[in-house]
Amino acid sequence: MLILRTRPRSIVECIAMRRVSHELTMPHKQRDASAFGEGTINHAKLIPAYSLTARVLHWITAFLILTMIPLGLVIANEWGGFAQDALYNLHRSIGVTIIPLVILRIVYRWTHPPLPLPADIAPMQRFTAHATHWGLYVLLIVHPFTGWMATSAYRAPVIVVGLFELPPIWRESRAFSEQLFFVHALIGISIACLAAAHVGAALYHHFVRRDRVLLRMITG
Repeated sequence: MLILRTRPRSIVECIAMRRVSHELTMPHKQRDASAFGEGTINHAKLIPAYSLTARVLHWITAFLILTMIPLGLVIANEWGGFAQDALYNLHRSIGVTIIPLVILRIVYRWTHPPLPLPADIAPMQRFTAHATHWGLYVLLIVHPFTGWMATSAYRAPVIVVGLFELPPIWRESRAFSEQLFFVHALIGISIACLAAAHVGAALYHHFVRRDRVLLRMITG
């Protein structure tokens, strides 16, 4: 009777086989993490996505901001030429639209708490993220109102998407109008800075931390 004897496995071989067996049985997300050389699962990859409503509200707001700020620069420097009046009306229409949109976002955020940041985010970064969000919310409401007040004091019409005209909310005063337009411009610059910081943080999460903080707002 022929007896086959297998050569005893070395310790290295045993460890390698156990690792392969473990990787074959672990969930695909964990295997992806191991493939990138991560010792543990990145907690952000387990965070669920934002709802479709939250994503739509976010990207509509982002689009309006990215349209409103450049328009403000064009009309403030009178680069619009013959289309200057049309650009003014478009800028004002966007500003008026942003007010109810941001209020809706605040209500939705209150009834649907935002997703948590990864657990390993430093407290100061966490505070900065929340402060940036709420700073944007406040300024996006105050900014259109200052423009509306300044335009009212100047006694220029506030025509919304060519459909209706908003009533003036301040008495006529050219001097006050000029001062308020200056404040309006400063708030616009502040919004641009906060928005840039928000985008920078999202890109940091995506390309440096390689977590899903950005993707959960894009693809769900």
